[in-house]
Amino acid sequence: MLIPTLEEQTVDRAVPDGTEDRRVQVIRAAIAEIRPGLQRDGGDCELLDVDGDIVRVRLTGACVMCRLSSATLEGIQARVVERLGTFVRLVPVLGRAPGPH
Repeated sequence: MLIPTLEEQTVDRAVPDGTEDRRVQVIRAAIAEIRPGLQRDGGDCELLDVDGDIVRVRLTGACVMCRLSSATLEGIQARVVERLGTFVRLVPVLGRAPGPH
């Protein structure tokens, strides 16, 4: 099963007033602020999906085995909540996205 790209998912979930699009943009911007530090240490964070108040991300590279990855996720979640002004739950997704069978 192919997992749609975030852009495809965002289009599917967009609401008429554009609220979901704005939320995704805010979440992307919050993650983008943290990414340079992660990348300097050989890691990264990828936004996978936004479904209501659930934000799925994947840590990659050095972040996967880092003992501070939970603190990184908490920091990203705090930044996203601060920017959005509403609670969201950051859910880490492990492993690679499944490809076609």
